[in-house]
Amino acid sequence: MDSAASNLWLKRGLYLLLALLVLFLHLLPLDTQPDRWPFPDFLIALTFAWVLRRPEYVPTLLVALIMLAADLLFQRPPGLLAALVVLGTAYLRSATPGLRDAGFLGEWTTVAVVITAVFFLNRVILAILSVQQAALGMVVVQVVLTIGIYPLIVLLSQNGFGVRRVAPSDPGLSGGR
Repeated sequence: MDSAASNLWLKRGLYLLLALLVLFLHLLPLDTQPDRWPFPDFLIALTFAWVLRRPEYVPTLLVALIMLAADLLFQRPPGLLAALVVLGTAYLRSATPGLRDAGFLGEWTTVAVVITAVFFLNRVILAILSVQQAALGMVVVQVVLTIGIYPLIVLLSQNGFGVRRVAPSDPGLSGGR
């Protein structure tokens, strides 16, 4: 096996490990009192950051399985948020070439719109189905915190895990030499 293929599987395994760590830490009972503020959705921010950096590290099936597991573990309606995140990642995959020249502010704005759309569509679909939901204020705070934590996730991904944007001169790209 060549080093490019082994690096690809290593990064996919790292993403899976990080996602499972986020799920584990979210389920860990650190405090017996209910939270006053919702936590940002680290899993969505991590997934979107990695999809925009290196889409091949985060295959769609892996995102779907991880998000479905999160739905089941967090006792959310199974599959709804998973499907919305998969749709969000599909949009970001298609927007990646255009965002390469936009800089980080353009990327962050695009991710903010996608995160907001995912949470908004989740809320609308749950309202249509008459499912009990959290208060709107808490959901807005969670969206803002998730958007706010995105730059830190990107910084950690780039500097800590080496997940950088694909450069046009990279040999792993189609058409590259």
